[in-house]
Formats: sequence, C-alpha cells, structure tokens
Amino acid sequence: MRFRALKAEILMRQGFYEESLALDRFDLPSPLTQSDIAVWQKLTQTSDLSYLSRYLEGQSALNQARTLAVGSQPQLIGEVELRAGTLASLQWKLDQAGLEYHSALNFARIHKDRFLEIAALGSLGLVATRMEHYDESVEWNKQALQLAKDLAAMSSIARTEGNIGWSYYQVGDLEGALTLYQQAAADSATAGLSEKRVTWLINAGIVHFDLRNFAAAEDESKRALALSRELKDINSTIDALQNLALIALGKNAFAQAQLFLSEASRLEISALDHPRDLYTQLLSAHLAAKKANLSQAAQLYSMILDDAASPASVLWEAQASLAQIHAEQGKNSLAESEFRDSIGRIAKAREALEHEDFRLSFLSSAIRFYEAYVNFLIAQKRPLDALRIADLSRAQTLELGLSSSSGANPAKPNGNVSAIAFRRKETLLFYWLGEQRSYLWTVTPSSTAIFSLPPSAEIDTAVRAYRQSFLDPRDPLEAGNADGKKLYSLLVAPAEKLIPRNSRVVVLPDGSLNSLNFETLVVPGSKPHYWIEDATITTANSLALLSRAALSAPPKDGHLLVVGDALAASPDFPPLPQAGKEVSLLENYFSPSQRLELTGANATATQFLASQPEKFSYLHFATHGTASRTRPLESAVILSPEGDSYKLYARDVVKHPLNAYLVTISACNGAGTKSYPGEGLVGLSWAFLRAGAHNVIAGLWEVSNASTPRLMDELYKGIRAGDDPATALRNAKLTLVHSTGNYRKPFYWAPFLLYSGS
Repeated sequence: MRFRALKAEILMRQGFYEESLALDRFDLPSPLTQSDIAVWQKLTQTSDLSYLSRYLEGQSALNQARTLAVGSQPQLIGEVELRAGTLASLQWKLDQAGLEYHSALNFARIHKDRFLEIAALGSLGLVATRMEHYDESVEWNKQALQLAKDLAAMSSIARTEGNIGWSYYQVGDLEGALTLYQQAAADSATAGLSEKRVTWLINAGIVHFDLRNFAAAEDESKRALALSRELKDINSTIDALQNLALIALGKNAFAQAQLFLSEASRLEISALDHPRDLYTQLLSAHLAAKKANLSQAAQLYSMILDDAASPASVLWEAQASLAQIHAEQGKNSLAESEFRDSIGRIAKAREALEHEDFRLSFLSSAIRFYEAYVNFLIAQKRPLDALRIADLSRAQTLELGLSSSSGANPAKPNGNVSAIAFRRKETLLFYWLGEQRSYLWTVTPSSTAIFSLPPSAEIDTAVRAYRQSFLDPRDPLEAGNADGKKLYSLLVAPAEKLIPRNSRVVVLPDGSLNSLNFETLVVPGSKPHYWIEDATITTANSLALLSRAALSAPPKDGHLLVVGDALAASPDFPPLPQAGKEVSLLENYFSPSQRLELTGANATATQFLASQPEKFSYLHFATHGTASRTRPLESAVILSPEGDSYKLYARDVVKHPLNAYLVTISACNGAGTKSYPGEGLVGLSWAFLRAGAHNVIAGLWEVSNASTPRLMDELYKGIRAGDDPATALRNAKLTLVHSTGNYRKPFYWAPFLLYSGS
C-alpha cells in the first residue's frame, strides 16, 4: 500500500495525472484508514484533480486529507496547506492561495522541514508572479533556490529557476529569462519532471519568438506540444498551441494559426483558466485584424478590455491593438485615447516595480506599443506630438532615479523642443529605430524637421559591420570603408543642411545607435573625412533630461578625485602599465590642495566611497573596467583587492549621490554593452549619470593603454584652459586624428563618448 501511494505521488510530480489518479484509487484496510498513507493518498488525489481542472473533486479530496491530518497525522498539516494553496492558485483565488502558502511556510520553519520550506517559498513566488508583483516573486524564489542548492534538491532547483525566469520575462529581461528557462528545462529532464520540462520549453519558445528567432520558437513549441500530449496534460497542450498560433501569426500563416487556436478553444472548455482563455481570445483578435476583419477584431479586443480578469500585459496589447484598428477605421480621436490609455497602463506598471534592474528592462516587451503610437501620430501629420511620445519612452528609469534623489518632479518632455536647442545653442538629432520604419527629428534653435529612415534591421547591420572594421589594421578612412559612408548618408546627410559646419550637435540615439560613435562616420565627397572634423558631438538620453540639464563652465577651483594605478586584482586584471603615467599627467592641472589621489593599495572601493566623492567636481578612474551584458548594474571598475573584493559596482555607484561636473571612466567598456529599449546603454556611465554627475566620459569598447594617457592629457589641458568637456574632448581626439601614426585610427580615439546628464 505504501509503495503504491508513493508511486502515485511520483507519477503526479512527473505530470502523469490520469495514471497517478488511477493508481491511487484503492481502499485501505481498516488499520491504515487513519495512517499517514491515507493522508498522502488524499493529498496526491488533490493535486491530480487540481491539475486536471476538476476543482470540486479536488476540494473534496483536500477536505478529507485535512480532516485526517488534523485528527491523526499533524506532521502532514503543512503539506495539506501547500496543496490547498495550489488548488486555490489554479483557480486564480490568489489571496487565498497566499494565505495557505504562508501557513505552509510557517509550519515548515517551525518543524525544520527544509523541503516543505522550499516548496512554500517557490509557491509564494508563483502567486506573486500571478498577481504581477514581480519584485516580490523574485525575492521569494531566490530564497527557495538558495535553499534548494544547499540541499542539492534538483527537482526544486529546476522549478525555481523556471519561476524566476517567468518574472524576468514579465519585466522584459528576455535574455535572462531564456537562460533560466533553458536551464530549468534541462534540470527538469535530469530530475524526471516531464510536466515541468514542458512548461519551460513552452516559455523558452515564447522568448525565442519575442527575440524574432522564429525557427527556434517553433522547434521548442512543437517539442512541448508532443510531450504535453504524451502526458495528456491539457493545460500545457493549450499553452503550446497558443505559442504555435502566435508563431504562425508572425509568419502570416493564417490558416495554420486558426487550426491551433480552434484546438486550444476546444480544450479550454474542459480546463477552466479564464486569464489563459483571454490570451487565446487576444490571439484570435490578432488573427482577425491581420485578415482585415476589423469589426470582429475590435469586438474581441473590447471584450478583453471590459473583462476585470484580464492580466496587465494582455490589457496593454488589447488596448494598443484596438487603437490601431480604430485608426484604420478612421476613428482617430478614439484611437488616440486608447493609445494614451495603453501607454498610461504601461507607465503605471513600470513605476510599481521596486528593483532598478527590472525597471531598466521593462520596456523590452512594451516598447512596441510606443512605436505604434509614434507611427499613428506621424501618419496624422503630427511629427512634434510623435516626438513627444517617443521621448516619453526614453530614460524613464534614469529620470525617476534622479528625481527621487533630488526630490524634484520627473522631467517632462518640453513642448517647445526648439527652445532646448536655442538655450543650448546646439542642434539636436533624435533617432527612433522601428521594425518597419525609422525616423530622425532634427531640432534647431529655430525649427524642427523630421526625416524618414530605413527599418532598424538595415541600420543595425551597417552599425555592426562598421564597428567591426575598427579592429582592422587599416584606417577605415583610408580603406574607403563603405559602411562608414553609408551610415553618414543614412543618419546625418538628410539633416546636413540644418547643421552648420563646426557647430555643436547632441545625438539622442536609439537601439544599435547607442553603440555607435557618430564622430567616426565618414563624410563623403572629394575629401572624405570623419564627422568629428565638422562638429562637436555629445550624447544625451532624452529631451526631457536635456531640457533641465545645467549649462555651466568648468569650475575654476574644482577639486579632482583620481582613482587608479591599482594593484593586481587577479590574473585577469594585472596592473595597467600606463595607469601611473595617466595619474601623474593629471597632476599638471590640479595643485596638491586641489586633488586627492587613491592609488596602489589605497585604490579600493571602500576608500573611494569613504573619500566623500560628492564633494569633488572631477572624478577620474584610470583602471580596468568590466561591463556585464546580462546584469548591467554588475558592471564594475576594477580596483585594488581588499579581502576577496576588488570591484566598485555600478549598483554601488547609484546609491551614492554625486554633484560632479565631470566623471571620466578611463577604462574598457565604461559605457556598457547592454542596450535597453528606451533606456539606452546601461553600465558605469549610466550609473554615474544616475548618481547625479553632469557629464560622463566613458568608452564604448576596449581602450588603448598606449594612446589613452595622451588623450586624457589633452582633455584636461583643454578643461583647465576653460573649455567645456565636449570641446576639450573633441580637440583632444583631433590631436590623434591629425597625427601620423596608428593613433589616427578610430580604435584609439573613438571609444570615448561624452554623455550629458542633468
């Protein structure tokens, strides 16, 4: 009897619910009717029936298990509470589920039942995700994952990895989510958790779809569908069918999409899950819209919007999609109202997130709604309104952080953008890269013009190729690099007549343009040259932040805090051979009373933070640097070791408000390598801007130990002569551009960009 009950429980955990239920239907002899076997029998039945959506029968089995546990097997009360939470969660009774899971967690901790504790923590994380409390979900799941790893509990590790991946996906961290889903699928296979493996395959498929890797998305989803049918798991079968329908829609395979949706709808009749049904309805609305059945699509979208159970992500998509339908029907006023409401819902959800990492990635999934609104406004011949909405998507996390630190209200896009250009005496180039069409707004002190650009894919390809050319031993200019000329023709030439020669230009990039130094673009003609010869160029995050940025000359009595010439941190980070020289060169521009040097053993993160960096006008780092693509706020300045630590992380920088006129990160990849939609590159430069620095100089790629001291010497020479950082940096670069050796190549002078802050 005990063996049979145990085998049924194992089958249930593997996802074979019908087989488990059939095996578990047996009568116990009288001496065992109050035993632990009796309780486990009812608990397993509760889970089987719950996952088969037979909720009333599941509740009956749960009630019997609870009565038995309370009466004769109190050590199993925690398991009863856990199953009660799952039954409630599957019916979307989330408050009730949370209470049951909390009770299970308390029971587990009192009785030191570590496996039950893992299950309760993970279940609380799952409920938090369903309630769209993603920060909270990750915290619960991280506790569960650590405990599972301590116990080497592979099945728990797999479940928790996947659950954390779900939260990452919901906040737009697609790459992080995909990594976790794939690991969870592999670990589930190792642990024999076929049902959970299906879940993570399905979720990996949807991430591949969002990353536009349709082949991988279809492969994962078909594997999941086959396995879910083998398991006779209706819920997972529906999820896999939804995935395949979405992929078919992406390929405009309408008949195939309809087949998948029809089967999903039939199965939903016997597997009640209303929020999931709404997603099938959303896909059906998308199909109707693509087939130009606008009235049917509008009706389906409206039904979703009127349903109080619609998840937030489904609501945004339904509202923005309905707006596009109304635009096609000529109902422009109604369409704009819906676009505005959709953007408002997105903004509210993002602001509710507490973790800065999650805010950064949030627009990865939602930026397409801004794009649809921008395209709508341009089609209505309202380019300035479109620019305002485009800017509304920019630097949201940076603005919110700066506002929180200063106590000021978040910056708002300025209605009169030419006033920003007039105040700054600059020309502003604002880029928007879209899947179908891209735009450039050129803002001068007297006017604003808009130019259409190619789709993002064409621009992205040229940017990647041109960046790669910098590693070539030949000078791109002398080699007649076609990509450099093409990018100038695409990105600058349309506005060329609006940009006076030797004027100041602020670039507000988008997408792949965040990794491009516009100074390196090749101006074609009888004498091809880099654009740096014609303009002083800086980079900014948003018009809103630019409108409130302070304009001031370099402080004459400004003090310098320089950190560099650090000790070897590890074999990967030996001493920089030229760092000491760079530090000593800066001594020429700041007297001993005007500078503080943290070098050698003193060049540590602790010493930097203890030196009151907020009191210095200039911060300079002559060190190694690392940029994390998966977790950008884990990017770091590499300093001298103190114990096992030798990094000043971007996330630490963010926590310490600054008022520096200029921060210079003379380190590799200081600007970061991860670009988020709306937020741009996030790394050390972003962190110093977030902390309050007015200007930041940082590198887009690996910097040269040989040429960098010379460049920095020229930079500070200009600053101490009264030049602003943009002018001083340009002049410093031109000394290398006009040199006769290797330093004239962009690899040596072009990694450093100037970012304008608040």
